[in-house]
Amino acid sequence: MLISVVIPTYNRLPILRKCLDALENQILNDGIQDFEIVLVDDGSTDGTVDWLRNNLENYPHLKLFEQSHGGPALGRNLGVEKSNGDLIVFIDSDLVVDRYFLRNHLDSLLKAWKKLGNRKCFTYGSVINTSNFNNPNSEPFKLQDLSWAYFATGNVAIDKNVLERSGLFDTSFRLYGWEDLELGERLRNMGVRLIKCPRAIGYHWHPALSLDQIPQLIRIEKERAKMGLVFYRKHPSSRVKFIIQYTFFHRCLWEFLTIGGLINTKTLRPILGFLIKKGKSGLAMELLRLPLNLIGVRQIFREASSIGLR
Repeated sequence: MLISVVIPTYNRLPILRKCLDALENQILNDGIQDFEIVLVDDGSTDGTVDWLRNNLENYPHLKLFEQSHGGPALGRNLGVEKSNGDLIVFIDSDLVVDRYFLRNHLDSLLKAWKKLGNRKCFTYGSVINTSNFNNPNSEPFKLQDLSWAYFATGNVAIDKNVLERSGLFDTSFRLYGWEDLELGERLRNMGVRLIKCPRAIGYHWHPALSLDQIPQLIRIEKERAKMGLVFYRKHPSSRVKFIIQYTFFHRCLWEFLTIGGLINTKTLRPILGFLIKKGKSGLAMELLRLPLNLIGVRQIFREASSIGLR
């Protein structure tokens, strides 16, 4: 079986190199005929394309494609279009996988296909968050790494024909967030089953929190709110409202936990700075999530009111 690993990337060259190195070092089994890495550069400005072209000999499985900056949904769709595999594996370009990653995805899928009598399922691997750039694979699994998402493109594998019947990703999701979960809703409605595959491990690298990241994190929350409403308008269900936090429960929860916004990104800065200085950036990030969630929930209610959505 030929596997196509589809990866969109945008300005992530340092960690992308580790991502590609890990894929080239896969230990395969007899079930895998071969694999290809279908990388779609989304208009990077950090020299990604030039570096890859100058180092193609190090990545014999790599197929490189380019597009103008249009977002990950567009990039993943292009990657699927250009792929030759029977099986599509989606990962992000800041994910460093272990050596048995592809093998474990395929083993779980083959068992599920045999049990179900069809290919209407996908495997969802483990994603371990880490800020350790030099050795991301050393990070242990943590409670915060648990995910309740149905379909998230950080680490999934799915039959190409099943994926194409779903209609692929909706490219109206041009800002940050929700395009993969929206596709997941369509897959769910098709009766495509989720198969957990904890042995297919990917280490999701992100830089340790610093105070100068806060404006970007606020921007991301506001973008997620806008895209959340795109998600909800396509799937106006209570389930989706809860997923995007467009409920009065979430509004009350984050207002309460932040004392009506008194605990915010400005008032927390001294505490965050202290924790970061003490090497506890992970704890600082968890604390920062309180006002970030409030910002996102307030934004989604504001956006909904502006378009008359209930």
